[in-house]
Amino acid sequence: MNLADDPKLAPLTHASSAIANPLALDDVIAEIAARRDEFDELSHVPRDMIATMKRARIFRASTPRCFGGDALAPADFLRVLERIAVADGSTAWVAAFGSANVYLAALPVETQREIYASGPDQVFAGGLYPVQPAAAAAGGWTVSGQWHFASGCKGADWIGVGIGGAPAGSDSPNAGKPLTAVFRAEEVEIVDNWNVVGMQGTGSHDLRLKDKFVADPWTFMRGSGAVIDEPLYKYPAVSYQAEVHAAVNVGLARAALDLAAEMSGGTKTTTGAPRLADRAYFRIELGRAEAQWRSARAFFYQASEDAWDSIMAGRPVTPEQASLLRLSATHAAHVCADVVQQAYRLAGVAAIYRNNRMQRLVRDSMVVTQHAFLGEATYDGAGAIFAGIAPTITPYP
Repeated sequence: MNLADDPKLAPLTHASSAIANPLALDDVIAEIAARRDEFDELSHVPRDMIATMKRARIFRASTPRCFGGDALAPADFLRVLERIAVADGSTAWVAAFGSANVYLAALPVETQREIYASGPDQVFAGGLYPVQPAAAAAGGWTVSGQWHFASGCKGADWIGVGIGGAPAGSDSPNAGKPLTAVFRAEEVEIVDNWNVVGMQGTGSHDLRLKDKFVADPWTFMRGSGAVIDEPLYKYPAVSYQAEVHAAVNVGLARAALDLAAEMSGGTKTTTGAPRLADRAYFRIELGRAEAQWRSARAFFYQASEDAWDSIMAGRPVTPEQASLLRLSATHAAHVCADVVQQAYRLAGVAAIYRNNRMQRLVRDSMVVTQHAFLGEATYDGAGAIFAGIAPTITPYP
């Protein structure tokens, strides 16, 4: 079953027509599929591909409508990411930062106006950890340090880094809380050191700054309230970031199931034994994996759509709803990684070859589950909410 051919599995609902007409998005995905090996060898998605995704409106998905953006319903954008991930996990991970402008909505309006002065298609990337101390300066901060995991930094227009901000006990309303400092991409040094087992094409290199000044209006507290009064900015920002990364594994699992099914009937086995499709265990496990994928995917989108429906009805997202966003994202990421592993086992010895895409799907899906927002601690936080007690992990949800 090809996801793109099943209207019940891949609808682009609500305002999704704003992101690209179906042919345009299909064309982008076809190019991604044709070039995924190139991106892996480069260790990043190059700027010409970023420009193509900009033309498909992917990077205005969380730009405020007041600045010409689409400010899409999260589930609509998640479905787009899922489709891209079927073609390539790394590119979908980079495309996921089309959601990151929800963070920028916490900046002063005048700062945002400057960011979007050249148009709504702005790519924001960040290396937020480890948080580095910053020296207070007149009207801002002097920033130095090195930060890890700056996915998509080589295609970014704007880059954020994590700084310590005001110390605890000071008069600042954000005392003791880390800030994100935003710079033009050309102001930040990229350290080419991304060498990993999976998601090589994300270009998640280190960032480096030395005694760089940032003015206060170009800093914000991650996850703080937006100054833009539009529905998208009432959606929990941290939960949304967990969801966009989980959506990558939803797409990778779909690709793995499709690939296993393709290999089941036309590929001769090494030993000359019956085709995979002729074996009962293969059919049983393929059916079981499909059921697991569909179930996790349904919970994933239902949680997002329920929270969005509350916002559109004028109600705030409750802590219980926000917890379900985190829980469903973590559940989808881990179940879908397991589904990829099942597909790999079902595919037999042919899957071990480097020129077989299955091995990259396995490696990429493993990386997604390692993201801090999708870790096992989510289950602890969700369990606390279900039990009616305060979560012991922070921040949650």
